[in-house]
Amino acid sequence: MNGPWPGGGTLEGAGVLITGGASGIGAAAARRLAAAGAKVAVVDVAAGPAQDVAAEVGGYALVGDVADPAVMPRLVAQAEALFGRLDLVFLNAGVVAHQSGTSELDLADYRKIVGVNVDHVVYGTSAAVPALRRAGGGTIIATASLGGLVPIPSSPLYTLTKHAVVGYVRAAGAALADDGIRMCALCPGFANTRLITDRMDQFADFPMLSAEDVADAMYTMLDRGQPGEAWYVQPGRDPGPYGFRGVPGPIGGVRPPRLTSR
Repeated sequence: MNGPWPGGGTLEGAGVLITGGASGIGAAAARRLAAAGAKVAVVDVAAGPAQDVAAEVGGYALVGDVADPAVMPRLVAQAEALFGRLDLVFLNAGVVAHQSGTSELDLADYRKIVGVNVDHVVYGTSAAVPALRRAGGGTIIATASLGGLVPIPSSPLYTLTKHAVVGYVRAAGAALADDGIRMCALCPGFANTRLITDRMDQFADFPMLSAEDVADAMYTMLDRGQPGEAWYVQPGRDPGPYGFRGVPGPIGGVRPPRLTSR
């Protein structure tokens, strides 16, 4: 691999925005991309941790609640102004559910998980697309989950949100490909991040990914990922696109073109 962009281009000077960038997968991605020469905007609702990661990678901290429909347009505009362009938007922020959502429903908790895990991906995409068009094209990666490809019976609401992200990316990836904008979904299995810190006893005998494992998979996706793909990331396996066997592609026979340059 000569570089993380299709065609082997480098990330030197690329403008990158990462949501949920103050910890876990987002922070690992910020370090990985900055080490490759990218200019990184670290977005998080937690100002202090965002500033710490931004200082570490020589980037910028941007603070906001990504579930607020007014926030993602502001953050994208700020990042574009800082860097002069945007090339990669990593919509990585996410939360877990604290209820099943089947027999009983805590509406506030439900709205929070849908707002962060689903709405922010839509808000972020609609805000990012004009900026990426101005840059001549680029990439959007949304963090979904292995739970976006297969159900997690212990967490129907989390499964709901991650399936929604995968479906949105598969359709939007095909729709945006003609603009030179590649959109993919990253679908890691259980990763050792703060999202499951209070439940680590449940994963004592379960193979776990590190945040760095997922960031490495994201970096590989930058080189090889195609529009609309959903990549699984599992311990002991090379990451790659999920096959969706027996499931048709975009209605109308639209097949996203292969991107050959940044």
